[in-house]
Amino acid sequence: MTTDPLAYAVLVPLCALLGLLVPGIVRRVPEPPAPEPDEIRADEPPKELYADVAARRWVRPGAVIFGALTGAAYAAGVGLDWELVFLLPIVPVGLALGAIDWRTKLLPYVLVAPLYPLTALLVVVVAAIEWDADILLRALVGWLATFAVYFALNWVAPGGFGYGDVRLSGVLGMAGGAVSWTALVAAATGGFFAMALLSIPLLLFGVIDRKDHVPFGPFMLVGAAAGIALAPVLAAGTAY
Repeated sequence: MTTDPLAYAVLVPLCALLGLLVPGIVRRVPEPPAPEPDEIRADEPPKELYADVAARRWVRPGAVIFGALTGAAYAAGVGLDWELVFLLPIVPVGLALGAIDWRTKLLPYVLVAPLYPLTALLVVVVAAIEWDADILLRALVGWLATFAVYFALNWVAPGGFGYGDVRLSGVLGMAGGAVSWTALVAAATGGFFAMALLSIPLLLFGVIDRKDHVPFGPFMLVGAAAGIALAPVLAAGTAY
């Protein structure tokens, strides 16, 4: 784990500043088509408008705080290295996706889809700079394997995993794999550990209710950042 104070001094405020972009990103997401009358459940409230999500008072400070924590995770996991080229662009979009999913239980395609070509292009750039083809192999395996696992989970338990989670998983797997094999496994599975660990305090403080359908996307994002941070510790003594 990186202990370089300069990495923390640079990445924590930088990612916190990226959090300031979140309300504007959320506000500009187009609304999905209205559901058909026979698709509306009587016990389900209408979807909150993205503009209303962006206007909530907790969104900006929450994005800044989680941005700072993400910066600390990147500082611990990769430091001031070339991996930041493809990790940093995920930060503001990921924070926006987390806020949207928390309120609407949706991960908009228009935000997730562009992350695929952008992350892939930047991974190729980093692989070329470092002259390391293994980065490309790990990224490709991370993308396909993580997407396949989440696709299977969505097929087996569609009530627990939405297709938005499946789409997001591929990006997180690609980025985690490009960092290292250990980061791939940690980032791909971190959402499950994050949900298991954070659900209890969230229940105790009344943030969620036992009857709530809690969106998985925010936990995936938290778990991926934590996985990247912990990857060097988990890989200690191995070649991965």
